[in-house]
Amino acid sequence: MKLRSLDFLLIVALLLIPQLAGAEGYRTTVGEGADEIPLLVVTGTPYEMGFAVGSLLKEETQKILGGFLQLSKMGDAERFSDEVLDAAWDSVSPHTHDDFKEELRGIAAGSGLDHQDVIRAHMVPVVADYACSGVAFWGDRVSNGHLLQIRNLDYETRAGLQDHPAVVIYIPDDGIPHVCPTFAGCAGANTGMNYEGIALTEIGDTPASDWPFDLNGVHFTSLFRDILTNAKEFDTAVGMIKDAPRIKKYHYVVGSGDEQKAVKMKAHAPDLEIWGESDPTDELAPKIITDGVYHCEGRDPLAWKHIPAHSPYTAESMVDLSRTVATKGGNLLNVVFDATARELWVAYAEKDENAYLRPYVHIKMSDYIPYAPKEDAVKLSKATN
Repeated sequence: MKLRSLDFLLIVALLLIPQLAGAEGYRTTVGEGADEIPLLVVTGTPYEMGFAVGSLLKEETQKILGGFLQLSKMGDAERFSDEVLDAAWDSVSPHTHDDFKEELRGIAAGSGLDHQDVIRAHMVPVVADYACSGVAFWGDRVSNGHLLQIRNLDYETRAGLQDHPAVVIYIPDDGIPHVCPTFAGCAGANTGMNYEGIALTEIGDTPASDWPFDLNGVHFTSLFRDILTNAKEFDTAVGMIKDAPRIKKYHYVVGSGDEQKAVKMKAHAPDLEIWGESDPTDELAPKIITDGVYHCEGRDPLAWKHIPAHSPYTAESMVDLSRTVATKGGNLLNVVFDATARELWVAYAEKDENAYLRPYVHIKMSDYIPYAPKEDAVKLSKATN
């Protein structure tokens, strides 16, 4: 009987080892001083990449996800209760790709957090409301002809997400490498760009007065990860949003750096409206432009004034536009993408100082793809157990 028990334990160990042995990645930094940002490069299956993220940012993930849940409950104990968050997961889970679920499981295992708590933390944005800005320019409106795109995440700083920033470059075994400026332990993409030049921006339109929300669909953060992993072409990315069962009210900007085009989408579930450049049916008409689309949640007059003064745009003037249309007093994260060159500039809030006041840190995806661990980086060994 003793021998059989040992045999059983050995079999269990052997079954578990392959699940962890493929997890690989490393942690380095970009930027300097107060603007130094952890950058992770992870590779493998969805579970393995999640495990790598949870392991490489273990302390930060434990602090941010637990703190995020606690602060949300302090703000609105009923709306962010475990029961409501669990019900939100029950609603969106059937529409959520299995890869995303596996990554959440990996983050929990790598960080040592309870799996259900990781899920609940990822449901906070599903039941929350917030506002943002998105802009895409290309062609003659950009000095070098590239596609430049903005994503401002206008969200309060009281939750402390900015204390644990993370830029994650995913190199999946099956899928397209992509980059997500995000926060420790967060699997969802609030924005991102893949190595095929597809860039994604979200603008939240859902007011608190709409609560309780109909959540029978997919949340954009998991949908964005699905698009970034699988969409090689502009039409595919747009089609995935069209085909998705949508929830709440959002605007999206989808751009392609190689195909030199972008659209703005008004996704007020279940309806969907799509506008390209110079579209007279655009909700902002007649203030529409060639080689560009924009939506800045009430700050559109600021963008409209900025555009003729700065066209053709450079990366530097796009950063200036990002700062101009940011929500003053509630600006957590700003990103400017060059989707043609596969480069980005990222600014996070620092304590109570909003992101638009901070330096924008430059990142080139080609510095990290293909996957090759750096000698001076904090690595995750394949032998992790």
